[in-house]
Amino acid sequence: MPNENMNDPDVLIIGSGQAGAPLSWRLARNGRSVVLVERGHLGGTCVNVGCTPTKTFIASAEVAHHARRGAALGVRAGNVTVDMAAVVARKREVVETWRAGVASNVEKAGDGLRMVRGHARFTGPGTVTVDGETFSPGVVIVNCGARPVVPPIPGLADVAFLDNASAMELTELPDHLLVLGGGYIGCELGQAFRRFGAAVSIVDEASHLMGREDADVSEALEEAFRAEGIELHLGARAGRVDGLDDGGVRLTLEGGKVLEGTHLMVAVGRRPNTDDLGVEAGGIEVDGQGFLQVDDHYRTSAEGVYAVGDCTGGPQFTHASWDDHRILFDLLNGNDRRNRAGRVIPYSSFTDPQVARVGMSEREAKESGEPHEVATLPFARIARAHETGRTAGLVKVVVHARTERILGAAVVGAEGAELITIFQVMMLADAPASVLVDGQMIHPAFAEGVQGALMKLPRYALS
Repeated sequence: MPNENMNDPDVLIIGSGQAGAPLSWRLARNGRSVVLVERGHLGGTCVNVGCTPTKTFIASAEVAHHARRGAALGVRAGNVTVDMAAVVARKREVVETWRAGVASNVEKAGDGLRMVRGHARFTGPGTVTVDGETFSPGVVIVNCGARPVVPPIPGLADVAFLDNASAMELTELPDHLLVLGGGYIGCELGQAFRRFGAAVSIVDEASHLMGREDADVSEALEEAFRAEGIELHLGARAGRVDGLDDGGVRLTLEGGKVLEGTHLMVAVGRRPNTDDLGVEAGGIEVDGQGFLQVDDHYRTSAEGVYAVGDCTGGPQFTHASWDDHRILFDLLNGNDRRNRAGRVIPYSSFTDPQVARVGMSEREAKESGEPHEVATLPFARIARAHETGRTAGLVKVVVHARTERILGAAVVGAEGAELITIFQVMMLADAPASVLVDGQMIHPAFAEGVQGALMKLPRYALS
């Protein structure tokens, strides 16, 4: 039975993100007394300022883009206008729907789960205080998430810059949006605003967008962005930010180049919400960036304290956090079938074309020393891409030269997030690439490109 003293619960969870929230109601339904602490909206980053609103926002931008390009497919839609207020309203409605879903699951958990609103902070080993109320739980699970980094650029603090959340609240379209950061957030929202009708300039100090990808992968996205009229300034570092008399902003790059726009969005990374968590009082080790240090079983350096999600410094993806909850739930119930180590975690941007990857890049395979072969197929070689007019991108596969196991894959193209899952499942099954080569892919589907790429390797080529 749940512990009746909810100031001394079995489990206290800090944060209601994609790991903390499901852990709270599942543990409660399984007989634990649980306190869930949340200082903001239920659902964490994903529901409130991440996946849910961003992809809803992007969906509206995609409709505007496809309406404009309809003439290329023989459809004339007339003059396309965008009602930003309606776009934002729809985004808010979708977010509220998902928030309500989280709240419903919390409520359905019953008396074993107590919801506490406020800021949680460790005040001693195993002791947590929430706005003056003290808890001494048997187990603490930290799922406190992360927030945007604000870089120390001279003048930035003196201008009203945007982050991903505030950018999606703009009910009037910017004339010219400057985007500082060429990662997922900068690329997704930068392209969305371009498709809404704004001029967009993206600045990144790396030599390519999404700089951890292979150069040919990044270049495929860059080519598509330039074709849409997005201005790219790569290998460029911001030197200073100044406000303009008309309310706009000036971004001066190191080297002297000056960019001026009506708005500036900063998207250069995320930092963990641990600086006001009381980690020293709780005896919890963090790294130099403030991420909580955990082992393969999510245990921190403090007895009885676990951490999951973005605050651990692992992959900052909703599906990774969701998997954290599943693994930790099993571990807390004595099932050690899986742990944090060795997971095969795919990811994708929701740009157009999408940029998706799982496992090693070609660069990482070279660095590993593993004998490998690489096959690349331009997306334009896929029948479905031509039929839909979406030929931008490529499929790239890295295969072990001896075992034929897939070491990694990247897909830049339409439905890349769906296609990369094929490679992930192959890797999880430890199946040789020949399984895909011997399969019968539906024609005409984008999945034919998965098979077509592998058949570029001499061992699988048709003679």
